[in-house]
Amino acid sequence: MNQRFDTILKSGTVVNQDGEGVRDIGIANGRIAEIGGLGNASAAEIIDCKGLHILPGVIDTQVHFREPGLTHKEDLETGSRSAVMGGVTAVFEMPNTDPLTVTEQAFTDKVKRGRHRMHCDFAFFIGGTRDNVADLPELERAPGCAGVKVFIGSSTGALLVEDDESLRRIFAVIRRRAAFHAEDEYRLNDRKALRVEGDPRSHPLWRDETAALTATERLVKLARESGKRIHVLHISTRQEIEFLRGHKDVASCEATPHHLTLVAPECYARLGTRAQMNPPVRSAEHGLTLRHDRGADAGALDARSRQCRAVVAGALRRPHQRGSGAAVQHRLQGPDRGRL
Repeated sequence: MNQRFDTILKSGTVVNQDGEGVRDIGIANGRIAEIGGLGNASAAEIIDCKGLHILPGVIDTQVHFREPGLTHKEDLETGSRSAVMGGVTAVFEMPNTDPLTVTEQAFTDKVKRGRHRMHCDFAFFIGGTRDNVADLPELERAPGCAGVKVFIGSSTGALLVEDDESLRRIFAVIRRRAAFHAEDEYRLNDRKALRVEGDPRSHPLWRDETAALTATERLVKLARESGKRIHVLHISTRQEIEFLRGHKDVASCEATPHHLTLVAPECYARLGTRAQMNPPVRSAEHGLTLRHDRGADAGALDARSRQCRAVVAGALRRPHQRGSGAAVQHRLQGPDRGRL
């Protein structure tokens, strides 16, 4: 029987749970309907993907959209639109908006704003502070909650929780794995004199490797004391990775693309404050630097890849796109349910 699809992605290198191989993908009614050899199938549109990789949708667990608050920069609709065009199908958004996402009212408001406006699935972190400790056990299990996010290094407003006593209070009540911005505030304060106004190259000198490692070591110690689990966000140093290798039973971690692809001090000279973030981009010894030849052939391939991504995103977009975003609760199922 001759199968009929709306779109066939032909001869792409598909990366899936069973490995990597050249396959066809049939898309019907905005959904992937078939993966395999579709040589006998037909479609209104056939896209040649030979030489290109087709990857599953990405879950971006660290996004900072600016709604509510600074929506002239970005909002939930525009941020999620950018996400799906880049192959991201779900996002976990952070709590340092205005107002901060630290109360049931603020969290419920965010979920309401996301429904029928966001183009991908979503979850929101609830900020852990000194003032909302008693509420965290319920807030972290609310529908649409990705978990508790705690800043132990400089951040927005009341989100900073830098001392071990306050952190112990948070660890005592949480039931899920919590996520942490790990920079030691005490060391940052001691080194503030190293900041040079208007010179982003001073940023990694002030917020140095020791500030990151010290904070991560403190968090692992507190996790072991309390019997809880932690997730260390945006790892930026070689030393943290080496340390965490020995603590996988209580700690997981993640890296962000800019820490893998940018290198100090070159990035600060080239990009200025656009490369300035917390924790900072560091020297090459701390990350995997990806350098690409930007010659004519590479440029042509990049253009083709962008075109293919745009077409694929359009083919997979659901008919009710503006209502496609759904709040998801990021929690393991089965025997580990609720322990993430």
